[in-house]
Amino acid sequence: MSKLEPREIGLIAAAIGLVADQGSKLFMLYGAHFAQLPPGRAIPVLPFFNLVMVWNPGISYGLFPASSAWGTAVLVAIELVAVAGLTWWLWGSTSRALTAGFGLIIGGALGNLIDRLLYGKVADFFHFYGFGYDWYVFNIADLAITLGAIAILYDVLKPQPSPGPGQEV
Repeated sequence: MSKLEPREIGLIAAAIGLVADQGSKLFMLYGAHFAQLPPGRAIPVLPFFNLVMVWNPGISYGLFPASSAWGTAVLVAIELVAVAGLTWWLWGSTSRALTAGFGLIIGGALGNLIDRLLYGKVADFFHFYGFGYDWYVFNIADLAITLGAIAILYDVLKPQPSPGPGQEV
């Protein structure tokens, strides 16, 4: 069995992020019937974790909420441009961590894009809190995007090997 190319790792990461996001949303909205819950109603799961139905009309943390079809179209266009740019970078990258990061962000962005196209806003469910902190309500797509950003930061900040004798810098 041959080793996966970095591009393949990125595409697999994108597929995993997208499928995990959309699968969890289908389960939460239709299997667990969260779509029928009043928005903001919390269901305690653990002392530091609730399930909550929140429809986010904006981007991360509810920034730039779209209050009209025009606003939603602008957010969709931004997401499509971001996915296209990240896909271009993924395609040309030779780093496994970098392509995995790009892939996770692409998968998460596509997951949230599908929500925006289907519902006009993004479904969020997971709410962590504790020790005086209250994190925003998020979904698997947001988690994939965050993990992707961490992978990219790791790749950028990791120590680079020193060139050996006779190698160019």
